[in-house]
Amino acid sequence: MTTYVYGITPADQRIPDGIEGVGDPPMPLRVVRSGDLVALCSDAPADLVPRRTDLLAHQHVVIEAGRDGTVLPLRFGEVSPDDENVAAILDERHDHYLHRMEEVAGKDEFNVTVHHDQDAVRQVVLADEPHLMSRRATSQDNVSFGELVARAVSGRGKSDAVLVERVLGAHAAAVARGPEAAGRLADLTFLVERARRHEFEESLRILRQEHVHLRTRATGPLPPYSFAETDRPKPSKKSSRFARAVRG
Repeated sequence: MTTYVYGITPADQRIPDGIEGVGDPPMPLRVVRSGDLVALCSDAPADLVPRRTDLLAHQHVVIEAGRDGTVLPLRFGEVSPDDENVAAILDERHDHYLHRMEEVAGKDEFNVTVHHDQDAVRQVVLADEPHLMSRRATSQDNVSFGELVARAVSGRGKSDAVLVERVLGAHAAAVARGPEAAGRLADLTFLVERARRHEFEESLRILRQEHVHLRTRATGPLPPYSFAETDRPKPSKKSSRFARAVRG
């Protein structure tokens, strides 16, 4: 049976007893040590798929293990052939993992997606750009007027995305941008110090209050998955990397 890896912690960090991981029945958590690092592991089920119960179990392990310290979380589905291979990779990437743990220590991530309320943003655009209202009053070409408004809304979307990132980013240690998607202005993930969580959430509240044409959906606090593996180095040919059973 292969080894499932949840995350990496300092070797001297206390890990609560009795944590259970993925699988049915749930696999008990164990640690694999290499020097001053340990990997949080369990046996990997042969039929590992991204079921909701397993996704929640993975999240549970990362959160519980990090209550008294720092966990560098791995995405769901990271497996290795055996414990020895895990220890070899910990040793090979020792400095990289230590650096990443320092980056995320005492921090959580918050994901914020941003959309327009289409009716409200049109009203904002028409109020902010009086020439459009004049064009509406005189134009006999409704299609042309509609195109002008659509362009103005599109431009407003770009500036609104910048606004949200600037306002919330002022209270974050780092920002990661997600992929573009139709109808979505931005998909932003913020790395926030726990001591500044109130500042971040209050800034989001004020942003929503002052810009009613924006629809923001915030999720968090979450383990800092988006900031754990940035610039992940390639392993040497002497040791294989954690095989990905399922894309996280």
